[in-house]
Amino acid sequence: MPLHIATPLLESRPLSVNAHTAIWLKMDALQPCGSFKLRGVGHACETHHGRGAQRFISSSGGNAGLAVAYAGRKLGLPVTVVVPATTTARAIELLKLEGAEVIVHGASWQEANQLAQTLVSPTDAFIHPFDDPLLWAGHASMIDEVAQTAFKPDAVVLSVGGGGLLCGVVEGLQRNGWHDVPVIAVETHGAGSLHAAINAGKPVELERIDSIATSLGAKRVCDQALAYAQQHPVSSVLVSDLAALDACERFLNDHRVLVEPACGAALALAYDGAALAGYAQVMMVVCGGATATLPQIQEWKRTR
Repeated sequence: MPLHIATPLLESRPLSVNAHTAIWLKMDALQPCGSFKLRGVGHACETHHGRGAQRFISSSGGNAGLAVAYAGRKLGLPVTVVVPATTTARAIELLKLEGAEVIVHGASWQEANQLAQTLVSPTDAFIHPFDDPLLWAGHASMIDEVAQTAFKPDAVVLSVGGGGLLCGVVEGLQRNGWHDVPVIAVETHGAGSLHAAINAGKPVELERIDSIATSLGAKRVCDQALAYAQQHPVSSVLVSDLAALDACERFLNDHRVLVEPACGAALALAYDGAALAGYAQVMMVVCGGATATLPQIQEWKRTR
């Protein structure tokens, strides 16, 4: 049995009425560790465990780190997660709750990642947060589940950080023969690394991340994400931090599920009212986010 669970595909009446089209929610916020990351991370961890790995090392203070910590606990292996100093106390608490060793280092994920790489011994497995074919293959299981229901969406809406979810969804669409289903990739202004890469026609590294949606805060998307955007129908959309935060609050009221701003960015398109015109059946990936709190989201809204 895989470490992730099969999640519900639910029709959202509130979002459908607001968007004037049928909105279906792939509820990966209900994964045991709170986000879609468990699909790919779980697949990678199980693969490395089968190859004899004796410890997992990761470099993420967010959902990927939590997924690695969860997988390690379930597989009976120790986990070390290196997080940057910007990581919230809540995230560190959740990592420790899963039994992970937490090392705080550096001002950004890049610096934390550099240290994590130096810790990897021959008996360890490094689990990247987004740039690994094992992750993409695991994330693709989301589309496999949808295909098994005989429901085929006219479009898939998802948020993009480093590009792991985008890669997994496109891989899943293609391996199910859905090459004609477009993907609408959403980022916030200030974290639009995919948007910049598509416009430039090549990988682009942002000078800085200027968004509260820190889970979208990869200065550069993985090369495969850009490659898929160039070979599959992918459109890039930017929304404001305020729109993402507003979507988080409205989604909590509509569906009693709290998600983080990175997920709110994608949901913002349904709350826009006109952004999804022309599509009859839209699937939105509710990717989740275990570290979000309502007071934090409300405080961010007051400062935007």
